[in-house]
Amino acid sequence: MTEYGRGPGPEPWHPEDPQYGDQGWTGHETQQGQMPYVAGPQQYQQEPQPQQPYYAQQQGRYPQAQQPPYAQQPQQMPYPQHPQQHQHPQQHPQQETYGGQGQVWDTGQVHYAEVPQTADPYAGVDPYAQQQSSGYPGEAPDLYGTPEAFPPPRPPSMRHLQTEEPWQEEEDAAADSFLAGGGGGDNDDGDGDGDDGGRGGRRPGRSGGKPKKRSGMACLIAAVVIVAVVGGGGYYGYSYLKDKFGAAEDFAGAGIDVPVDVQIPKGAGLGQMGRILKEAGVVASAQAFVDAAKSANGTSIQPGTYPLKKKMSAASVVEVMTDPSKLHVLTISEGSRNSAVYAAIDKKLEKPEGTTAGIAKREVKNLGLPAWANNDSKIMDPLEGFLYPMRYDLTKDSTPESLLKQMVKNATDKYTELGIEAKSKELGLENPLQVITVASLVNAEGKNHDDFRKMSEVVYNRLKKTNDVTNRKIEFDSTYNYIKNQSEINFNLKEAKAFVHPYNTHNVTGLPPGPINNPGLEALTATLSPDHGGWMFFVSVDGDKTTFTKTYDEHLQLVAEFQERQKQKNGG
Repeated sequence: MTEYGRGPGPEPWHPEDPQYGDQGWTGHETQQGQMPYVAGPQQYQQEPQPQQPYYAQQQGRYPQAQQPPYAQQPQQMPYPQHPQQHQHPQQHPQQETYGGQGQVWDTGQVHYAEVPQTADPYAGVDPYAQQQSSGYPGEAPDLYGTPEAFPPPRPPSMRHLQTEEPWQEEEDAAADSFLAGGGGGDNDDGDGDGDDGGRGGRRPGRSGGKPKKRSGMACLIAAVVIVAVVGGGGYYGYSYLKDKFGAAEDFAGAGIDVPVDVQIPKGAGLGQMGRILKEAGVVASAQAFVDAAKSANGTSIQPGTYPLKKKMSAASVVEVMTDPSKLHVLTISEGSRNSAVYAAIDKKLEKPEGTTAGIAKREVKNLGLPAWANNDSKIMDPLEGFLYPMRYDLTKDSTPESLLKQMVKNATDKYTELGIEAKSKELGLENPLQVITVASLVNAEGKNHDDFRKMSEVVYNRLKKTNDVTNRKIEFDSTYNYIKNQSEINFNLKEAKAFVHPYNTHNVTGLPPGPINNPGLEALTATLSPDHGGWMFFVSVDGDKTTFTKTYDEHLQLVAEFQERQKQKNGG
């Protein structure tokens, strides 16, 4: 048997059919263009080499092999050199045969006649190495030495053999890659996207490209992730569509008997209000409140604290919040007297009448008055002028004492901000308390900011020592009304002048001992910045517009006009 064919038969190895033949296969590639040796007197037959394992033979082509495909035999030549000179066939076409000891083998190849040579040109050449084409006529091309070549032939017994090798580590790595978001390593489609470097998804050395076995845990986790994603997406999609196109969830009725105070901050829009109400358990959804508020002029809803109930319908909530009387706040108007403030606190906190007034009298030294306040024993109410007018939000924790402290603090902070202590001396006043007293008179007699500035000029001019018209008497009706706790325009002036009281400016000179109300910011700023027009008198003839004059004669004319109007009004 030779390496050129399958046996002594006439069938040659066909290089274009690597699967041809099923016996005598040695795993060697056909040597193209190599001439066999014909021995001289004695023929040497090639000693059969032991067949190497398949992977050892294929090491040069497959990475798993550990040996080169054709290991060199250190001291063995496939055709040992004969001491005698080799003879080559004569160059004439004939069928080549090998003979020796009465045997002849037909190789099925045509060779040329031997040409005598003096030296063996093939000495030392590896007979198994690929030879360059010699260019002899009829020589077949080398179909294994080009990139387009067929794969090397394989023995028949191993053509369909699938080798089993452990791939557990690669499967674990593929599972980890999938869980990390890779997912590209287990590509069984052969599209080159896997971890095998684009070799069609097959593992190195695996001829059949058998699909890898997937880890059961990885598949289970993948299934759970898919179910979670699909389920979560469906839930949120349903919620979005329901909120977008469905009717907003709402309660029915005026709510259950569980009161709750809801505070709406300043600058809150309808959407924020709805969310606050929903978090408090008042409405079923913010959208229901927004819809109800838009249809009921909900833009008039003011910030503050509202007494509501749990599980109210949105319409019921809007009805309460659009009613100013239901707003759980206490608003102190500019120029309000303390007596009115005390009564309002009692009403809002549902306290018995007189509760707040009693606390104010008992706790006056503990409510935070500044040191320059209450320096005159003739003061009727030390807190007068210190309950700063503004809106106060009420909560379930609000008490008369807590409200009074907050009002005093707000007033003190505002007076400090305006710097009334320093400006009192610039205005010729004795102390900061007199600044608040002037502002309270201005706020009681004036009607707007322009009136306030002129009214403060009247007060300062009447306090001057050079005033010989009123002899430094203020003569404001508001002081007499304060004593009487009334707000009357038509009263007996003679009786008022005869009534002796420290606060009655018709009877005493100068300012009253203390403020007669709680002045607002406009009255305070006007007091600190008077008009300087030289005004001495004023009269509101029609009860709406105030007219100021500089002389007493002008004033008497206006007073006569006012009295005539009052007679006509009363039918006299």
